[in-house]
Amino acid sequence: MAAAESDREVPSALCTEFLNFSAKDTASKWLQVTDLYKEVYQHLARYVPKIYCLGPNLNPQSEDLLAQLLLQAPLEWYLCGEDPSTGLAKLEQNNQPSQLCGHVFRVGEPTYSCRECAADPTCVLCMQCFLGSVHKEHRYRMTTSGGGGFCDCGDTEAWKKGPYCQKHEPNISDSCQEDPLAHLSTDMIARCYNVFSIVLKYAVDMLTWDKEDELPPGLEPPDRGDTYYCMLFNDEVHTYEQVIYTLQKAVNCTQKEAVSFATTVDRDGRKSVRFGDFAFCEQAKSVIVRNTSRQSKPLRVQVMHSSVVAHQCFALKALHWLGHVIGYSDALRRILCQVGLERGPEGENSSLVDTLMLCDSKMWKGARNVYHQLFMSSLLMDLKYKKLFAIQFAKARMLITEENLMTTIIRTFVDHLRHRDLQGRFQFERYTAQQAFKFRRVQSLIGDLKYVLISRPTEWSDQLREKFLEGLDTFLELFKCMQGMDPVVRQVGQHIEMEPEWEAAFTLQMKLTHIISMMQEWCATDERVLIEAYKKCLTALTHCHSGFTDGEQPITLSMCGHSVDTIRYCVSQEKVSIHLPVSRLLAGLHVLLSKMEVAYRFPEQLPLSELSPPMLIEHPLRCLVLCAQVHAGMWRRNGFSLVNQIYYYHNVKCRVEMFDKDLIMLQAGASMMDPNHFLMIVLSRFELYHIFSSADCRKRYNRENTNKDVVQQNNTLIEEMLHLIMMVVGERFEAGVGQVDGCDEIKREIIHQLCIRPMAHSELVKALPENENKETGMERVIDCVASFKKPGVTGRGLYELRPECAKQFNLYFHHYSRADQSKAEEAQRKLKRQNGEDMALPPPMLPPFSPLFASLVNILQCDVLLGMLGAVLQWAVEPSGGHWSESMLQRVLHLIGMGLLEEQQQLENSSEDHDVSFNFTLKISRPGEAPSNTASILALLENLQNAPHLEVHKDMIRWILKTVASIKTMRELTASTYTVTASGSHAQEEMVCDKDKAERKRKAEMARLRREKIMAQMSEMQRHFINENKELFQQSLEELDASTSTSLEHSPTSSDAALVCVGPRRSRPREKRQVVTCILCQEEQEIRADSKAMVLAAFVQRSTVMSKNRKRPPHDPEHYDPLFMHPDLSFGTHTGSCGHIMHSHCWQRYFEAVQAKEQRRQQRLRVHTSYDVGNGEFLCPLCECLSNTVIPLLPGPKGSNSCEQPGLGQWLKISGQQIQAMHSAHRKLQPVSVDAVEETVEEGCPAPESFRIDYTPMSPYSSTIKEMLTTFGTATYKAGLKVHPNEQDPRVPIMCWGSCAYTIQSIERLLVDEEKPLFGSLPCRQDDCLSSLARFGSACWTAASQPSVQGHYIRLVAALIPDPQVETSPCILDIDMLHLLVSVVLSYGSVHSQDSSGLSVDAVQLHFFHLITVAHMVQMLLTSGPEEVTMEQESGGAEREEEEDICALYNTIRTHLGSSLPEVCSGWHLWRCVKTGILPYLRGAALFFHHLNGVPTPPELHALCPGQWEVLCGYLSLPSNLLQLYHSQKVLLEPLLHGWCSHPGVRQTLQGGGVLVSFPRESNSLIDLPDDYSALINQASSFTCPKSGGDKSRAPTLCLVCGSMLCSQSYCCQTELDGEDVGACTAHTFACGAGVGIFLRVRESQVLFLAGKTKGCFYAPPYLDDYGETDQGLRRGNPLHLCRQRYRKIQKLWRQHSVTEEIGHAQEANQTLVGIDWQHL
Repeated sequence: MAAAESDREVPSALCTEFLNFSAKDTASKWLQVTDLYKEVYQHLARYVPKIYCLGPNLNPQSEDLLAQLLLQAPLEWYLCGEDPSTGLAKLEQNNQPSQLCGHVFRVGEPTYSCRECAADPTCVLCMQCFLGSVHKEHRYRMTTSGGGGFCDCGDTEAWKKGPYCQKHEPNISDSCQEDPLAHLSTDMIARCYNVFSIVLKYAVDMLTWDKEDELPPGLEPPDRGDTYYCMLFNDEVHTYEQVIYTLQKAVNCTQKEAVSFATTVDRDGRKSVRFGDFAFCEQAKSVIVRNTSRQSKPLRVQVMHSSVVAHQCFALKALHWLGHVIGYSDALRRILCQVGLERGPEGENSSLVDTLMLCDSKMWKGARNVYHQLFMSSLLMDLKYKKLFAIQFAKARMLITEENLMTTIIRTFVDHLRHRDLQGRFQFERYTAQQAFKFRRVQSLIGDLKYVLISRPTEWSDQLREKFLEGLDTFLELFKCMQGMDPVVRQVGQHIEMEPEWEAAFTLQMKLTHIISMMQEWCATDERVLIEAYKKCLTALTHCHSGFTDGEQPITLSMCGHSVDTIRYCVSQEKVSIHLPVSRLLAGLHVLLSKMEVAYRFPEQLPLSELSPPMLIEHPLRCLVLCAQVHAGMWRRNGFSLVNQIYYYHNVKCRVEMFDKDLIMLQAGASMMDPNHFLMIVLSRFELYHIFSSADCRKRYNRENTNKDVVQQNNTLIEEMLHLIMMVVGERFEAGVGQVDGCDEIKREIIHQLCIRPMAHSELVKALPENENKETGMERVIDCVASFKKPGVTGRGLYELRPECAKQFNLYFHHYSRADQSKAEEAQRKLKRQNGEDMALPPPMLPPFSPLFASLVNILQCDVLLGMLGAVLQWAVEPSGGHWSESMLQRVLHLIGMGLLEEQQQLENSSEDHDVSFNFTLKISRPGEAPSNTASILALLENLQNAPHLEVHKDMIRWILKTVASIKTMRELTASTYTVTASGSHAQEEMVCDKDKAERKRKAEMARLRREKIMAQMSEMQRHFINENKELFQQSLEELDASTSTSLEHSPTSSDAALVCVGPRRSRPREKRQVVTCILCQEEQEIRADSKAMVLAAFVQRSTVMSKNRKRPPHDPEHYDPLFMHPDLSFGTHTGSCGHIMHSHCWQRYFEAVQAKEQRRQQRLRVHTSYDVGNGEFLCPLCECLSNTVIPLLPGPKGSNSCEQPGLGQWLKISGQQIQAMHSAHRKLQPVSVDAVEETVEEGCPAPESFRIDYTPMSPYSSTIKEMLTTFGTATYKAGLKVHPNEQDPRVPIMCWGSCAYTIQSIERLLVDEEKPLFGSLPCRQDDCLSSLARFGSACWTAASQPSVQGHYIRLVAALIPDPQVETSPCILDIDMLHLLVSVVLSYGSVHSQDSSGLSVDAVQLHFFHLITVAHMVQMLLTSGPEEVTMEQESGGAEREEEEDICALYNTIRTHLGSSLPEVCSGWHLWRCVKTGILPYLRGAALFFHHLNGVPTPPELHALCPGQWEVLCGYLSLPSNLLQLYHSQKVLLEPLLHGWCSHPGVRQTLQGGGVLVSFPRESNSLIDLPDDYSALINQASSFTCPKSGGDKSRAPTLCLVCGSMLCSQSYCCQTELDGEDVGACTAHTFACGAGVGIFLRVRESQVLFLAGKTKGCFYAPPYLDDYGETDQGLRRGNPLHLCRQRYRKIQKLWRQHSVTEEIGHAQEANQTLVGIDWQHL
C-alpha cells in the first residue's frame, strides 16, 4: 500500500518542475556549452530516475509522455536548431528514400522467396513488395516469419534477377552516387554528429552495463533512495511450469500473476517480480535461486537499483528514438552509421557497433531486439555502410579473398571438437548432454560457411585461388579428423552392451553435405583450382592410408588363369568405418576431371600414373562390404546403432556424399585396373574367394555340409556382390562417369520412384536429394516423364509415369531399398500382364561411358566374372539343398542381359571399318578348357529353359536367347548391307515371338475354361441349398422388405386415393410386422409394446448449428424453462444415431463391461479415451461410432377409426372444457390454505362426461421398454441442459420433444442445402432415428408424471388459445412454430388417455396443425419486411385469390396493431413472403407426421420436380391456398387473432425491443475464406493477443463458425470454465458452438475440431497447393489456394452434427490424439 501511496504523490511534487520546463531553452543552453557530453549526461542523471521506475507497476503511457517532453524534445530542438516539427519536415523534403525496402517482419507475417531467382533461401520479400514484383509469376515459396528478419527488396546481391518491386524501382534520373550529406549545412552535420554520438554511447553503455547497484560516471542520481527491483531473466533451461511454481513460492503471487510474469520473461527476456528495499528483494532472490538450483543451474536473478533499471528503460527508448529520427532523412541515417562504426579509443574492434555485437549474448532479449531493429533501419539500409558493417560483422564475403573467412570458420569449429583418438580422429562417445548442446551450437558455424560459398565466382583472381585453396587445406584437415571416425568391430558371441554414440558424426556429415558439394562446384569453375585441389586431396588420402596398414599381410590370389597381389583383410573381423570424407571428396573431383575434360587436355599436370587403384578402392569397398554383411545378418549383435548408420548411409539426405561417391570411387579404381584383378579383390573382401576359386566350384559344397546360417549368409553375400558388379558397370548417370547431363540423372530418379507407384509431389521431393537452396531440380523434367492427376475431395494429386518411360526401368536401380525393389518389381510385372506383354524385366539401354571410365565395360567379358556366372548357373541346373537362391540366378541373368545389350549397342553404333572388340556372345558360347570340359554359359541357359523349378525366370531366359540370336545374325550380316541385317534379325525375333504368343494364348484359354467350370459348380451348389431351406429364405425376404423403411413406400394402399399423413382421412400404414436383429446376440425380435425392449445407439448433443443469435447469454440450467423455443433457435438439442439395434439387456451388459474396463484402465494409466464413460459415452459395438444413450424402438400407431369427428368449433369447446377440468384437478393436488378454498368453486360448465380426470391409464409398455424410456429421456435432459440426471424433473419430456423438433429442422435444412428431395434421399440410419424419436416422443409421457405433462400441454395450448388461468404466455413472435406443433401433438397423448368420448387423436392432430399453421402465417406477416420495389407481377387467376385473401388478413392484423406495421399494397409480395417462409415449416411437419404415423410418402416428393407445393399441402391435408384455413373459420379465428396481436410482447418486439427473426431462416454456413492463403496469414500476423498488451499471438486461430480470431495455446488467454483452466479455443466453443468448435490454426494450416474439454482432432485444411496437397505446418511453402469442395465437406460435417463423431473416429484410429490436452488449445 505504501508503495502505491508514494506512487501517487511523486508526480504532484514534480508537477511544478515539469510544467516550468522548456525544451527550447534547454537546447539553446546546450548550444552554448563547451562540454555537451557532460551537460546531456547531467540532464539525464537528473530526469530519468524521476520519470521511469517509480513503483512496482510501470506506467508506460505517462512515462512515454514525460520522456518525450523532458528528454527527447530538447535533443530534437538541438538537432534541428529550430522547432522540431518544422525542422524535421524540411529534412524529409530532401530525403532520398533508400532503394532497399527494409521492412522488418512481425512474428507470423508471410514472407515470400523465389525458387528461381533468390540467391539463397534466406532472401525474402514482404507481401507488398512481392505482389509488385516479377516473382509473383515464378515458382515461389511462402513461409511465415519467426519475426525479426527484413525484406530484401532492392538488394541486388540477394536476387539473380528482378531485385526491385514496382515501388522500389530506382529512378534513372537519380544520380545515385550523390552524397546525401550535401543538402545539410556543416553546422547541422556537426550538431547531428554530437547528438548521435552522445545518445548512442549512452544507450550502448547502459545496455551493456553489468553492475547492479551503481551507474556509469556522470549519471549518478542527485538523491539516491533505497528502492530496488528483483529482476528475473530468461534462460534456455527452465520450463514455464518450473518458473511459475517458483514465483508462486518466492513472491507469493497467484497462479494468474505468476503466469503473466513467466509470459513476459519469455517474451522480453526479463521482468521485475518484486519492488521494495534491498532486503525485501534479496529475500525473493534467494528463494528463487534455492528453488531452481536442484535440477540444473539456477534461474538468473539480479537485485538492481531502481535508477539502473530506469536508465536501461530510457536507453531502449533512446534507440527507438534514433531509429525514428533517421527515418526522416537519409543524411541523418548516414551520420548515425558513421558514428556507430567509428573506432573508439581502444583501437581494433572498439566502435559502438562492435561493442554491441560483442556483448550480444549478455543482453536480455528485449534489448537485443531493439538494437537489431536499429541496425536494420540504419546500417543495413545504407548501401555503402552495409558492406562495411558486413566486414565488421564477421571480420568477414569479399571475405574469402581478404579476410580468409573459410579458414577462420573451420579452425574455430575444429578447435571446439576436442575429443580425439590416437590417430587424431574425432571421438563422440563421451558426450554429455551439455557438450551435445554445445556441439549443436558449434554446428551453426558450418551454416555460415554455406553463405560464404553460396554464389560461385565467375572470375577467379590469383588471390582468390590462393585463399580458396588455403581454405581447402583446412577443410582437408577437418576431413582427416573425420576419415575413419566411429569405427565398428563385429560382435561375435554376445550382443553389444552399450549402444555406441553414432548420431553426432552423422549430424556433422549432414551439415557438411551441401558444403562438400558446393566446394566441388567451386572447383569445377576453374581448371587450375581443380588440378591443385585434386593433388591436395590425393596427398591427404595417401597420408590417411599410411596410418592404416598395420597387421594386414600381403597375399596372392589366383583364379581362371589370372593372379593379383593384395592384402589379407576381413571386414567381419577388423575395424571398419563408414566415414570416409577424404576418399569421397577425391571421387567427386575425379569425376570433375572427366566432366571438365581436364583429364584429356592436361594429362601431364595430373598424377594419374602415380595412383594406386587398389589403395583408392580399399576403404569404399570395405564400406560396401559392411553394408552387404549387415544385410546378410552377420552384424545382428551390434545393435541398432549400426543399423541406423547403414540406413543413413543410403538415405537421400546423405547418400550423395556417401554411398554414391563410394560407388564412383570403385568405378574410378576399376577403370584403371585389370578387371580380373578388380573382381578377385572384390571376392576376397566379400569373403567369397574360397567358394569361387576352387577348381570344382561348380559342384559347390557337395563335400561340405556347412551350417545352415553360414550358407544363408553366403547366399546373401553372393547376391550383394553381383548387385555391386551391376552397379559398377551400370551406374552411368553421373555427368562425367557416363555421357549424360544433370537432367538425365533426375529423370532417372523420378522414373524409378514412379515405377514403385504413382506419387504425390511432396513424396517425390522427399525422395530426391536437395541442393543447398532446398531445390531438387524436379520441376524442369517432371512433365516429360510423368503426367499429373488431380485429386478429388480427399486424397492428393498424383504423378503417374508416362508409359513410354517404363522401358527405362532397371530392377537393380542403385537407390532402391530392398522393399522398394520388390514393390517396383511387382508393379512392373502387373503392368506388363495388363498390357499382355512379355513378363521379362530386362536391363534398360544405358548411355555410353565417358572415355576416362570406358574400360569398365570389360568387367562384363572378363574371365573371372564369366567363371562366377557359369558356377551360379551350374548350381541352378543341379540344385543341391538350398546352396543357391533364385534372386542370385535373377542377378546373373540380369548381368548376362547387360553384357548382351552392351554388345548390341556397340555393334549398332560402330562404323564400317571399326571392328567391335567387345564380344560377349562369343565368350558365353565357349565351353570350358580340356580337363573339366564344363558346359558353356549358353548351353546352361538352354538347359535351364526347361527346368520345372524356374517357371518365374523362363521369360527372362527366353529374352536372353532371343537377343543372342539377333546379335549373332547382326555379326554374320555385317558384311552384307545393314538393312538386310535388320529384317533378318526381326524375322528370327518374330518367329520366337509368335511361338511365345501362341503358348501364352493356349495358357489363357485353359485358365478361362477352368474358371467357367468352377463357377458352374458353385451356382449349382447354391441352388441346391436354397431349395433345401425354402422357408428360411422366404422369411428373410419378408424382413428385408420390412426393414427398408422408406425406399419401398411408393405404393399406397389404394392406388387412386391420395396419400395423407395427418387427420381423420389419414392413409393407413401398411400393417407390417417389424422384425429386427440384435447386433450383440444376433437374435431376432419383433417390435411390440409388450415384448423385450430393442434400442438404437444414439448420440445427443447441444447444438447452435441453426442458431440465428449466438449473442444470447447461456441460460441458468437449474431454473431455465425450455417449454417454448424462440425462433432464433439459439440453442437446440440434436439427436443422431448410427442405426445399429440391440436388445436393451444386451446393451446394458455391454455398457457395464465398458465401465468396468474403464475403471481398471484408469487405475493402470491415467489417460483419456476417445469416449468419456463417466458421461455415459460408449462406442457402438459394431461401427465404433460415438454414442451416449439409446433410443427405444416402439411400434407405430394403430389405424384410426373413421367415425364422424367434431369440427373446429366443437373441438375448441371440448378442449376448453378438458383444460378447465385439468386445472381444477391439478389445484386439488396442490396443498392450499383454507381461505383460498372458497374461491375455487367450479365456474363455467362442468367437465364432459367422457373425460375421466381421475382415471389413471395403464402403461401399455413392458418393464424393459419403460426403463429405456426413462434412460433416453434422462440422457436428453442431461445433455440438452448440461445438468445432472434427474428422472423426476418435469422438464425431461419437454427436452425430448424439443430434440425431436430440432433434429427434424436440422435434417430439413440439410436436404435443402444439398438440393435433395424431402423423402427417399436420407440414409436409413437417419430415417430410423427420426422414426424412433417421433414415436418415443409420443410415448415418453407414460414414463413421466401425468399431471406435469398435462400442465405442459395446458401451457402449450394457452399460447394458441388464450387462457386466463395461465400467466406469462409468450407472444406469438417468440415461439418457433414447428417446436410448438411437435410438443403439442406429442403431449396430447397424456390427455387423450383419459378421454373415452371416441374423439380420435388424428382429428386433434389436424386441428392443432391447422391452428399452428395459421399462427405461423400471422407470425410471418408480422415480420415480413417492407416490399422491395419490383415490377408488379401479373399473376394468373390461380394466384389472384391468394393475393386478395392475404391482403385481407394483413389488413386485419394492421387494425389490431395500428401503426406498428407498414402499409403494403402488393398482395403478390405478401403471398411470396408467406409461401417461401412457410415452406420449411410444412416440410418439417411432413417429416414429423410421416415418421410419427408411418404413412407412406407420395412419389412426387421423392424427386425435385415442379408441383411440390400442391403435393405437400395435399399430403398434410391442407388446402393449397393456405388462407382458406383462416377465411373458412373466420368467426372462430378472429378472436384468437386478436389475442395474439394484442399481446404486449408483439408491439414491443416490432418496435425493436427483442430479436426479430424473419422467415425463411437462412441456412447458417461457415465463414467465407479468402482464396489465397497468404491473405489469411497476413490477417493473423496483425492480430495481437487481447490480454497481453499488444503482444503478437503465437498461435492465432480462426473460428470458422463465427470468424473470431483467438489467441490459442497460450497461458495469457486461458480462462476458467467449470473450475478448470481452459485455452481460448475451448472457452470459445462453449460460447459459440455449445461445446463444439471448428477452427483453422493459421500458422499451422490445419483445421482443429474440438468437442468438450477432452476431445479434439486435427483435420486436413481446405487449402491445397498446385499439386493438390495440403501443407500442414506450412513446411513446404508452396502457394496455397482454397479448395471449395473440401471446404464444403467440412461445412457438411458441421451441418450434419458429425464433428464429435469425426473426432471419435480420429481418436480411435490414432491413439496419440487421445493424449493431447485439448482443453489448453
